[in-house]
Order: sequence, then structure tokens, then C-alpha cells
Amino acid sequence: FTKCCQETGLLMVVKCRQENTALKDCLVGYYSDPLFYEECKTEYLKQREEYRKTGIKKKRQKLASNV
Repeated sequence: FTKCCQETGLLMVVKCRQENTALKDCLVGYYSDPLFYEECKTEYLKQREEYRKTGIKKKRQKLASNV
């Protein structure tokens, strides 16, 4: 989806519909997965606990782009 949008510019609304639909379907799959939800919650709580102990924010992990 990202690559399609970068390549088409303002016409992305029309030309990237198929990629957008695929992206939405993928995200909905993750959002509705209870195991993934628990994994994210556990990671968040661990980071919050560390921040409360130290007062130092952990740098966000930069994820690889889909491009």
C-alpha cells in the first residue's frame, strides 16, 4: 500500500483501492487475534513498569517498511 501511494501521488485514492483493502484485511486479522492482543498488552505493561522505575523512556523500535 505504501509503495502504491508513493508511486501514484494524489491518484492513490482511486488506484490503490486493492492494496488498501488487503491492508485493512491484514490489520483486522491482527486486531481480532486474542493472542496478539495479549502479547501487545504484556509488552506495553513491561515498558510502562520500566519507565515508572527509571523515568527514562525506551526508544521506539523502528519497524521495517513495506516498501
